[in-house]
Amino acid sequence: MNFNFDEYANFNSPLHRWDTRYKIIGLFALMFAFSSVEDLRLIPAILTITVLFYSLSQLPLKFLLRRLTYPGFFLLGVVGLLPFLSGNTIIGQWGVLTLRQEGCQAVLLIASRFLAIFTLGLILLGTCSFLTLVKGLRSLGLSPILTDIMLISYRYLFQLGHQFHTLQRATQLRGFQPRRLSWRNLQIYAALTGSLLIRSYQQSQQVYKAMQLRGYGTKPPRSSEFTIDLYSAIALLITLLMAASLIGFELFL
Repeated sequence: MNFNFDEYANFNSPLHRWDTRYKIIGLFALMFAFSSVEDLRLIPAILTITVLFYSLSQLPLKFLLRRLTYPGFFLLGVVGLLPFLSGNTIIGQWGVLTLRQEGCQAVLLIASRFLAIFTLGLILLGTCSFLTLVKGLRSLGLSPILTDIMLISYRYLFQLGHQFHTLQRATQLRGFQPRRLSWRNLQIYAALTGSLLIRSYQQSQQVYKAMQLRGYGTKPPRSSEFTIDLYSAIALLITLLMAASLIGFELFL
C-alpha cells in the first residue's frame, strides 16, 4: 500500500481550502454519524454524502482505488461468509450453500459504512499535508508527545521501507528467491526483519540524541498559526447538520 497521502495536497478544491481544524471536527462527526447508521434505508444517504464530499475534494478516483485494495480484501475475508451463515430467511440454495437474507443485509450495511468512513478518512488525509494535519490535531488538544511521535514515525516510515527493499535486493543478488515458500525463506525473512528492527532502534537513538542537542524538550510549544474564516465555519456548520440529520433519522426510523 502507498502511504504517501500528500501528492494531491496542493490542489485548490473547496475541501483543500477548508481550515484543517474545522475539517477534522466536521469529518469526524460525519464518520461517527455513519458508524451509528443501522437502517438500510439510510445507506443511499450516506453514500450520496460520501460521493459529494469526494467530488468536492477533486481527488482522482485512482487515489481512492489504490488505497482501497488491501482494506477491501480484509473486509471481504471478515464478512464474506455472513450471507451463508447469518439469518433464517433463505433466498437461495445451491447444494450445501444457503444464501440468507439477513446475512446479505448485514454485509450491505457493513460494506457501505466501511466504504463511506474509509473514503472520508482518505479525504481528510488527501486534502492537506500530513504536517498541516498534525498541526491541526495539536491545536485541538493533541498531546505534544503524540504529535512528535506521529511526525517522526511518518518521516521514517519511508526510510525504513527503503532500507527493507535494499536488504531484500541484496539477498536476491545472492540467490534468494522471495516467491518460494520454504522454511529457509521464512528464516531469511525473519533475519531481514530482525536486522531492520535493530537498525531502526539504533537510528531512533541517534535521532533522539540529535534532537536533544538542538534543544528538544526545553522550548515551550509554539502557538497555533491557523486563521479563523467565515467559509470554514459555514462548511463546518453544514457538515454538522448533515451528521445530526443522519443520527436523527436513525433514531426516528
